[in-house]
Amino acid sequence: MVVIGVDAHKRSHTLVAVDEVGRKLAERTVGTTSEDHLKVVEWAGQWPEARFAVEDCRHVTRRLERDLLSAGCAVVRVPTQLIAASRRSGREPGKSDPIDALAVAHAALREPDLAVAQLDGPTREVKILVDYRHNLVVQRTELINRLRWHLHEIDPKMHIPARGLRRYCVIDELARQLASCDGLVARIARELVTRCRELTVQINALERELRERVRILAPTLLEVPGCGVLGAAVILGETAGAQRFRSKDAYARFSGTAPIPVWSGSSSGKVRLNRGGNRTINCALHMIAITQIRGIGPGKDYVDKLLARGKTRKEALRLLRRRLSDVVFRALLADEHGVGQRPATTEFGLLPQAA
Repeated sequence: MVVIGVDAHKRSHTLVAVDEVGRKLAERTVGTTSEDHLKVVEWAGQWPEARFAVEDCRHVTRRLERDLLSAGCAVVRVPTQLIAASRRSGREPGKSDPIDALAVAHAALREPDLAVAQLDGPTREVKILVDYRHNLVVQRTELINRLRWHLHEIDPKMHIPARGLRRYCVIDELARQLASCDGLVARIARELVTRCRELTVQINALERELRERVRILAPTLLEVPGCGVLGAAVILGETAGAQRFRSKDAYARFSGTAPIPVWSGSSSGKVRLNRGGNRTINCALHMIAITQIRGIGPGKDYVDKLLARGKTRKEALRLLRRRLSDVVFRALLADEHGVGQRPATTEFGLLPQAA
């Protein structure tokens, strides 16, 4: 077997081929267009069992992965931390594109269970919509903060309720009040109100589109108590396919809900909070847990039992997030497999599927 490690950049890709024991066979640097990628496929044809290993940074490697997969090549994704460890243990000092490509190939040889690259599906469209909506929400929040300062200068009695500028009726009433005000600050405030309404229209339209997509792609996930449309869209887009995880425990580590072991000798079994993983999914799981604790779901009884055993509220919430990670993982698998009948519910939302 030959592994071709790829160090990808916006303008160029450097490839290094190694044999099954890690000896360097060849090296090549190409551009980033589809024509350049076709040359890579032709170059790799001299090794019939060659497979490609790319660093898991899909914003740079997405076109390369798509062209390689379309040509029938095998591609695996190597996490960044594995590449850094391989580079530190290398015999050649320094850092360059060939050194990094060689480190990618060595990491792929050392790790047998790497994620296999797949062509992007509808979940990526969900992620793009979620990210775009998030950017618009950030813009609207910044605009509202600036608008409130202008309103205070115009008339301190202009009271806007918290989160009120997300509602059309409040926006229209504010625009009516500002219409009778003169001055530069009032003019800028009117323009900000107009822009706020435009952003709100865009945000609401994106939310409706996400609702339609999520109801088709993840109906089982939506049945988890406390999981709304936006939370399900975030989980769906960030997961990018639950089948690429070998188990629910691997998914829990990906979501940052699996604790990290920190013990030696007599401290056997001690763990600490995992601050890594995908924090976006972790935040979505946290919101589901908070919703269930407030009584909309079965998580409240579980947390109450933990509190009665002496756990703190934070510890109980972390344990609930870990359980919810398994529930979400099973729901995602059920949706991807197209299960006809919905899984039965249990204390955390869904029963595990039969093997």
